[in-house]
Amino acid sequence: MSIRIAAVIPLYNGAPFIEAALHSVLGQTRPADEVIVVNDGSTDEGPAIVEEIARHHPVRLLHKPNGGQSSARNLAIRSTTCSHIALLDQDDIWYEDHLAALHQPFADAEIRRLGLVYGNLDQIDRNGRLITEHCLDQVPTPHPKRSLMQCLQHDMFILPGASLVDRQAMLDAGLFDERLSGYEDDDLFVRLYSMGVKSCYLDKSVTMWRIYPESTSFSARMGRSRMIYFHKLIEAHPDEPRLGLFWGRDVIAPRFTSILRSEFLQASKAADFARALRAWDDLKTVAPHMKKSVQMRIRLVGPLIEATLAGPLTSVARRLLRHALR
Repeated sequence: MSIRIAAVIPLYNGAPFIEAALHSVLGQTRPADEVIVVNDGSTDEGPAIVEEIARHHPVRLLHKPNGGQSSARNLAIRSTTCSHIALLDQDDIWYEDHLAALHQPFADAEIRRLGLVYGNLDQIDRNGRLITEHCLDQVPTPHPKRSLMQCLQHDMFILPGASLVDRQAMLDAGLFDERLSGYEDDDLFVRLYSMGVKSCYLDKSVTMWRIYPESTSFSARMGRSRMIYFHKLIEAHPDEPRLGLFWGRDVIAPRFTSILRSEFLQASKAADFARALRAWDDLKTVAPHMKKSVQMRIRLVGPLIEATLAGPLTSVARRLLRHALR
């Protein structure tokens, strides 16, 4: 099968980073067959930077009103005729052999129904300084995924910017959920797994992943998206008592409880009480799906947590939450 790759970059106010991201795509040892940047309603100089690069390189710039990263990716995926999609966030950078490495398992055709190849990544800071090598070696989930349980019990840590995906498989799965601005990648990859699409993991860093305080990983928008995804998982995976499967109680709720607990503790220590309160409100939403003993403790300590979540009493709120979720 002839493999043609479209590189897709959503752009929203990414002027400080888009030039480096785009040059990493244009400098590949295995070039992309098409390069698409989608301006998602930027108000900074990012689109002008792309237009200048496009004067000298084959880059297609699409424009749309701001609708989020998912809608920007979907527009590009629908607009290309390439067989495979290589995703890159505006603030990340591909290593020069990124496409060559991810392309190879598709070319070898040794895995039946292969639809996703992804690799490890190195973390960098806002200024591009290396922070951590082989980040996925440190996360609590195996690669590649071999069960639905593995897909649901932790964040999947399949980074779009370190992935190459069969376009038809993405179309068959319904593309990215445009309600999500965070967890949209987990959501798509879970659906691909459920469809029987196979994946291949390369234990090699193919991408530099930029994490910094202003990145979307820490935004309120990410928090809202997280809860949309939580409700979507609960609805899509009802309990099956006859099979001894309690997806909400034993898998989904513990995953989101752990995330929200960490967010509450970090935010309260930083005196970011608005973020801590959002995490607490989200925990109360998750609570009905937890074990009965945890639900009871949350009901008991909830009023005390809310009364002490400010100023010098914040440490009391943290201790109460640890007790409730023990």
